[in-house]
Order: sequence, then structure tokens, then C-alpha cells
Amino acid sequence: MRNLIATWAVTRAFLLLCVFGVIDMPGSDVSVDIEVIYQGWYGVLRTGVFPYDDVTWQYPPAAALAVLAPGLLPFLHYAAAFFLVCFAADAAVLALLLYAARDGRRSLRGGWVWVAGVPLLGPIVYARYDVMVTAVGVATLLALGRRPRAAGALAGFGTLLKVWPMLLLIGVERGLRTRSAWSSALVTAVVLAMLFAAAMPGALAFLTFQRDRGTEVESLGSLVFHLGRHFGWHGQARLHYGSVEFLGRHVHAVSALALGLSLLAFGWLLLWRLKARTFTPCTPSDAAFAAVLLFTTTSRVISPQYMVWLIGLAAVCASARASRQAGLPVTLVLVVAALTQLEFPTWFSHVVASDKLGVATLTLRNALLVTATVVACRRLWRATVPVPPRAGEPDPPTERASQLASR
Repeated sequence: MRNLIATWAVTRAFLLLCVFGVIDMPGSDVSVDIEVIYQGWYGVLRTGVFPYDDVTWQYPPAAALAVLAPGLLPFLHYAAAFFLVCFAADAAVLALLLYAARDGRRSLRGGWVWVAGVPLLGPIVYARYDVMVTAVGVATLLALGRRPRAAGALAGFGTLLKVWPMLLLIGVERGLRTRSAWSSALVTAVVLAMLFAAAMPGALAFLTFQRDRGTEVESLGSLVFHLGRHFGWHGQARLHYGSVEFLGRHVHAVSALALGLSLLAFGWLLLWRLKARTFTPCTPSDAAFAAVLLFTTTSRVISPQYMVWLIGLAAVCASARASRQAGLPVTLVLVVAALTQLEFPTWFSHVVASDKLGVATLTLRNALLVTATVVACRRLWRATVPVPPRAGEPDPPTERASQLASR
């Protein structure tokens, strides 16, 4: 454990030196959004309203708490305070994983995945609020085993931070645990949403701002246009709705296709939930990991910070000794994290230009992300859905009953 904590301290000191500008590495200056966008939102939110006239605000209402959190350190500049809050969330994730490993049911492998995964993704982890949401997500999954109501409340709160934590309860065992966790999540989310809507105008404006999003240049669908540029497609890559998206012919069709794939992913999860029969202590984290992989891969937008979620969920899976995701899927996510740091911010200009280096890096990253998704879903299905007997073979319970009857 000492080696784990020491490695965490060294790697995190390096990340802090990068975001504070002490170490100048290619692409380490990722603080522009903090100083311009986040700090601007902070000024608006402090007045008691949401930035509902700013289309770049595309987050659920509890995200305001993350943006306002640096105000807890009023003696620091906003960006510096934001980095330290993210650092604290990073430390909280490690502490949760270490605490979970104390009872012997979980191992320190999860801690090592987190310690290694964050620096592989790079300084962007401290320049977005996703690490705060990931801390809530990790706490949710670790609490499910003993406190399903508390886990549900955390999932409900996380949903109002950044939506994806609603997927964390998809693998809860049927029966009392499902009712407790899901009802707690629903009540928490509804009550908090109502409180925000009553207290701060514009709390639900983010719902309409997401409607006209296009295809972001790092998404799976963007590869169509990256390659199309080399075969006569004349669209452009521009800053649009807070991210660099493709604009031009056929973009709306590809965006609609991505939404269709997300609906298919939801349909697969629903089918899995209906057919799953074997639930173990590992199933909730394995299912959550597969679900978030599905919706990340099929999204119109795959921002670099999305990988923080996957690293956190991968760490929870790796900490469970019997997890089916602890091998190849987790390893692939770590490789994807390293490639993500290369495509953003290191070689982002190449990605936007759709040159060979940018397209090759992005293609490899997205191919491995798809592979991790397919493998994770396949392993989840095999571990939880019983295999029907082949034609002509007796069903095992029936065969056993006939043997007992013949005695």
C-alpha cells in the first residue's frame, strides 16, 4: 500500500506542476476553459441564476455545485482553486478504493488502475469537473454491496451532476436491493431537481441546449468526415456548442445515426436486464462499466474527460477479485486513455486538420474503445445470462428430477 500511495503522490505532483505551468510539456496548457468558460459560469451562478442564455452550458443543475466549489478557497485565483478541488476529488477516489480493499473482498489492483490511468490521460483530469463526478460514481458502486439506499441517493445526485451516473444501478440484483436503490435514486434526483428549479432560474435549460449538437471531431462518427476530407468532402471543423464539431453536408445524418446507436445500446441493456439471472457482488460494477462504455462509444461527443469516468469504473472492477472485466477490458481502457492524451491535447491540431497523424491516432483510439465495449458487453452477458440447452439435450433440472424419480 505504501508503494501505491507513493506512486500516487509522485504522479499527482507532476500533474499539478503541469496545470500550474511549472512544467511545460506539449499540450499541458489545458486551463483555458477554466479561466474563460468555467470562471464565467462561476460569476453568473454566484448571482443565483443559471447561464441559460449560454449554449455552452449543457449540464444538469447540480453541476453548478462543481463550478462553484472553487469558491471554498477564496484566497486563491479561480483556476488554481479549481485544480486543487479536482486534486482533492482524485485523492478521494484513491481513498475509497483503499478503504474498500481493507475487508479482503477487494484488492489493491483497483487502486493501481486509478493511479496509473489518471496520468495516462494527463493534465486534462484536473482541468474538467469530471473527476468530481467520478468520485461520486466510485462511491456509489462501492456502497451498493452494503447500503443500497445510500448508493441510490449517490447515483441520483450524480445524475444531476452529469447524467451518466444514472447507469450505475443497471446491474443491481433484482428484488429488495433494486427497489431500495432505484427508488432512492429517483427520489433524490427529483427532489434535488425541484429544489434547483425553484431556487435558481434556468436550471433545466441544458435540456434544449443539447438538442442541436452535431458530430464532435473526436467521436466515432467523425471518422466518416475525417476520411471524407481526403475524398472530396468539403465540410469544416469549427467551435460549435462548446466543442470542435464538423459542420457541412451529411453531418446531421451521421449525428442521427449516433443517436440511433445510443438507442440500440439502451435496448441491449434492457434486454440484458430482462434475461440476466446470475447476480454476484461483481455484477453491479461490471454492468455499470459496460453500460458507460456503450454510451460513451456511441455518443456524438467523445470528449477526453469522458475517459475519467471509464478509468474510475475500471478501477472499481479491477478491485473486485472475481470481476469478469478486470482483464482485457480494463487494460484496453488504460491504453485508450494514453491515446486520448495524444489526440488531445498533444496532437489535437492534427486531428482538427484531419491529417494522417491525427486520423491514425483517432482511428486507433476509437477502434480500441469499440473493442473494449464489445468485450465488456460479451463478458457481462456470458457471466449473467444462462445458456439455453442445445436441441435434443435435456434441461439439467429436468434431468436431475428424472434421476431422482427412477430411484
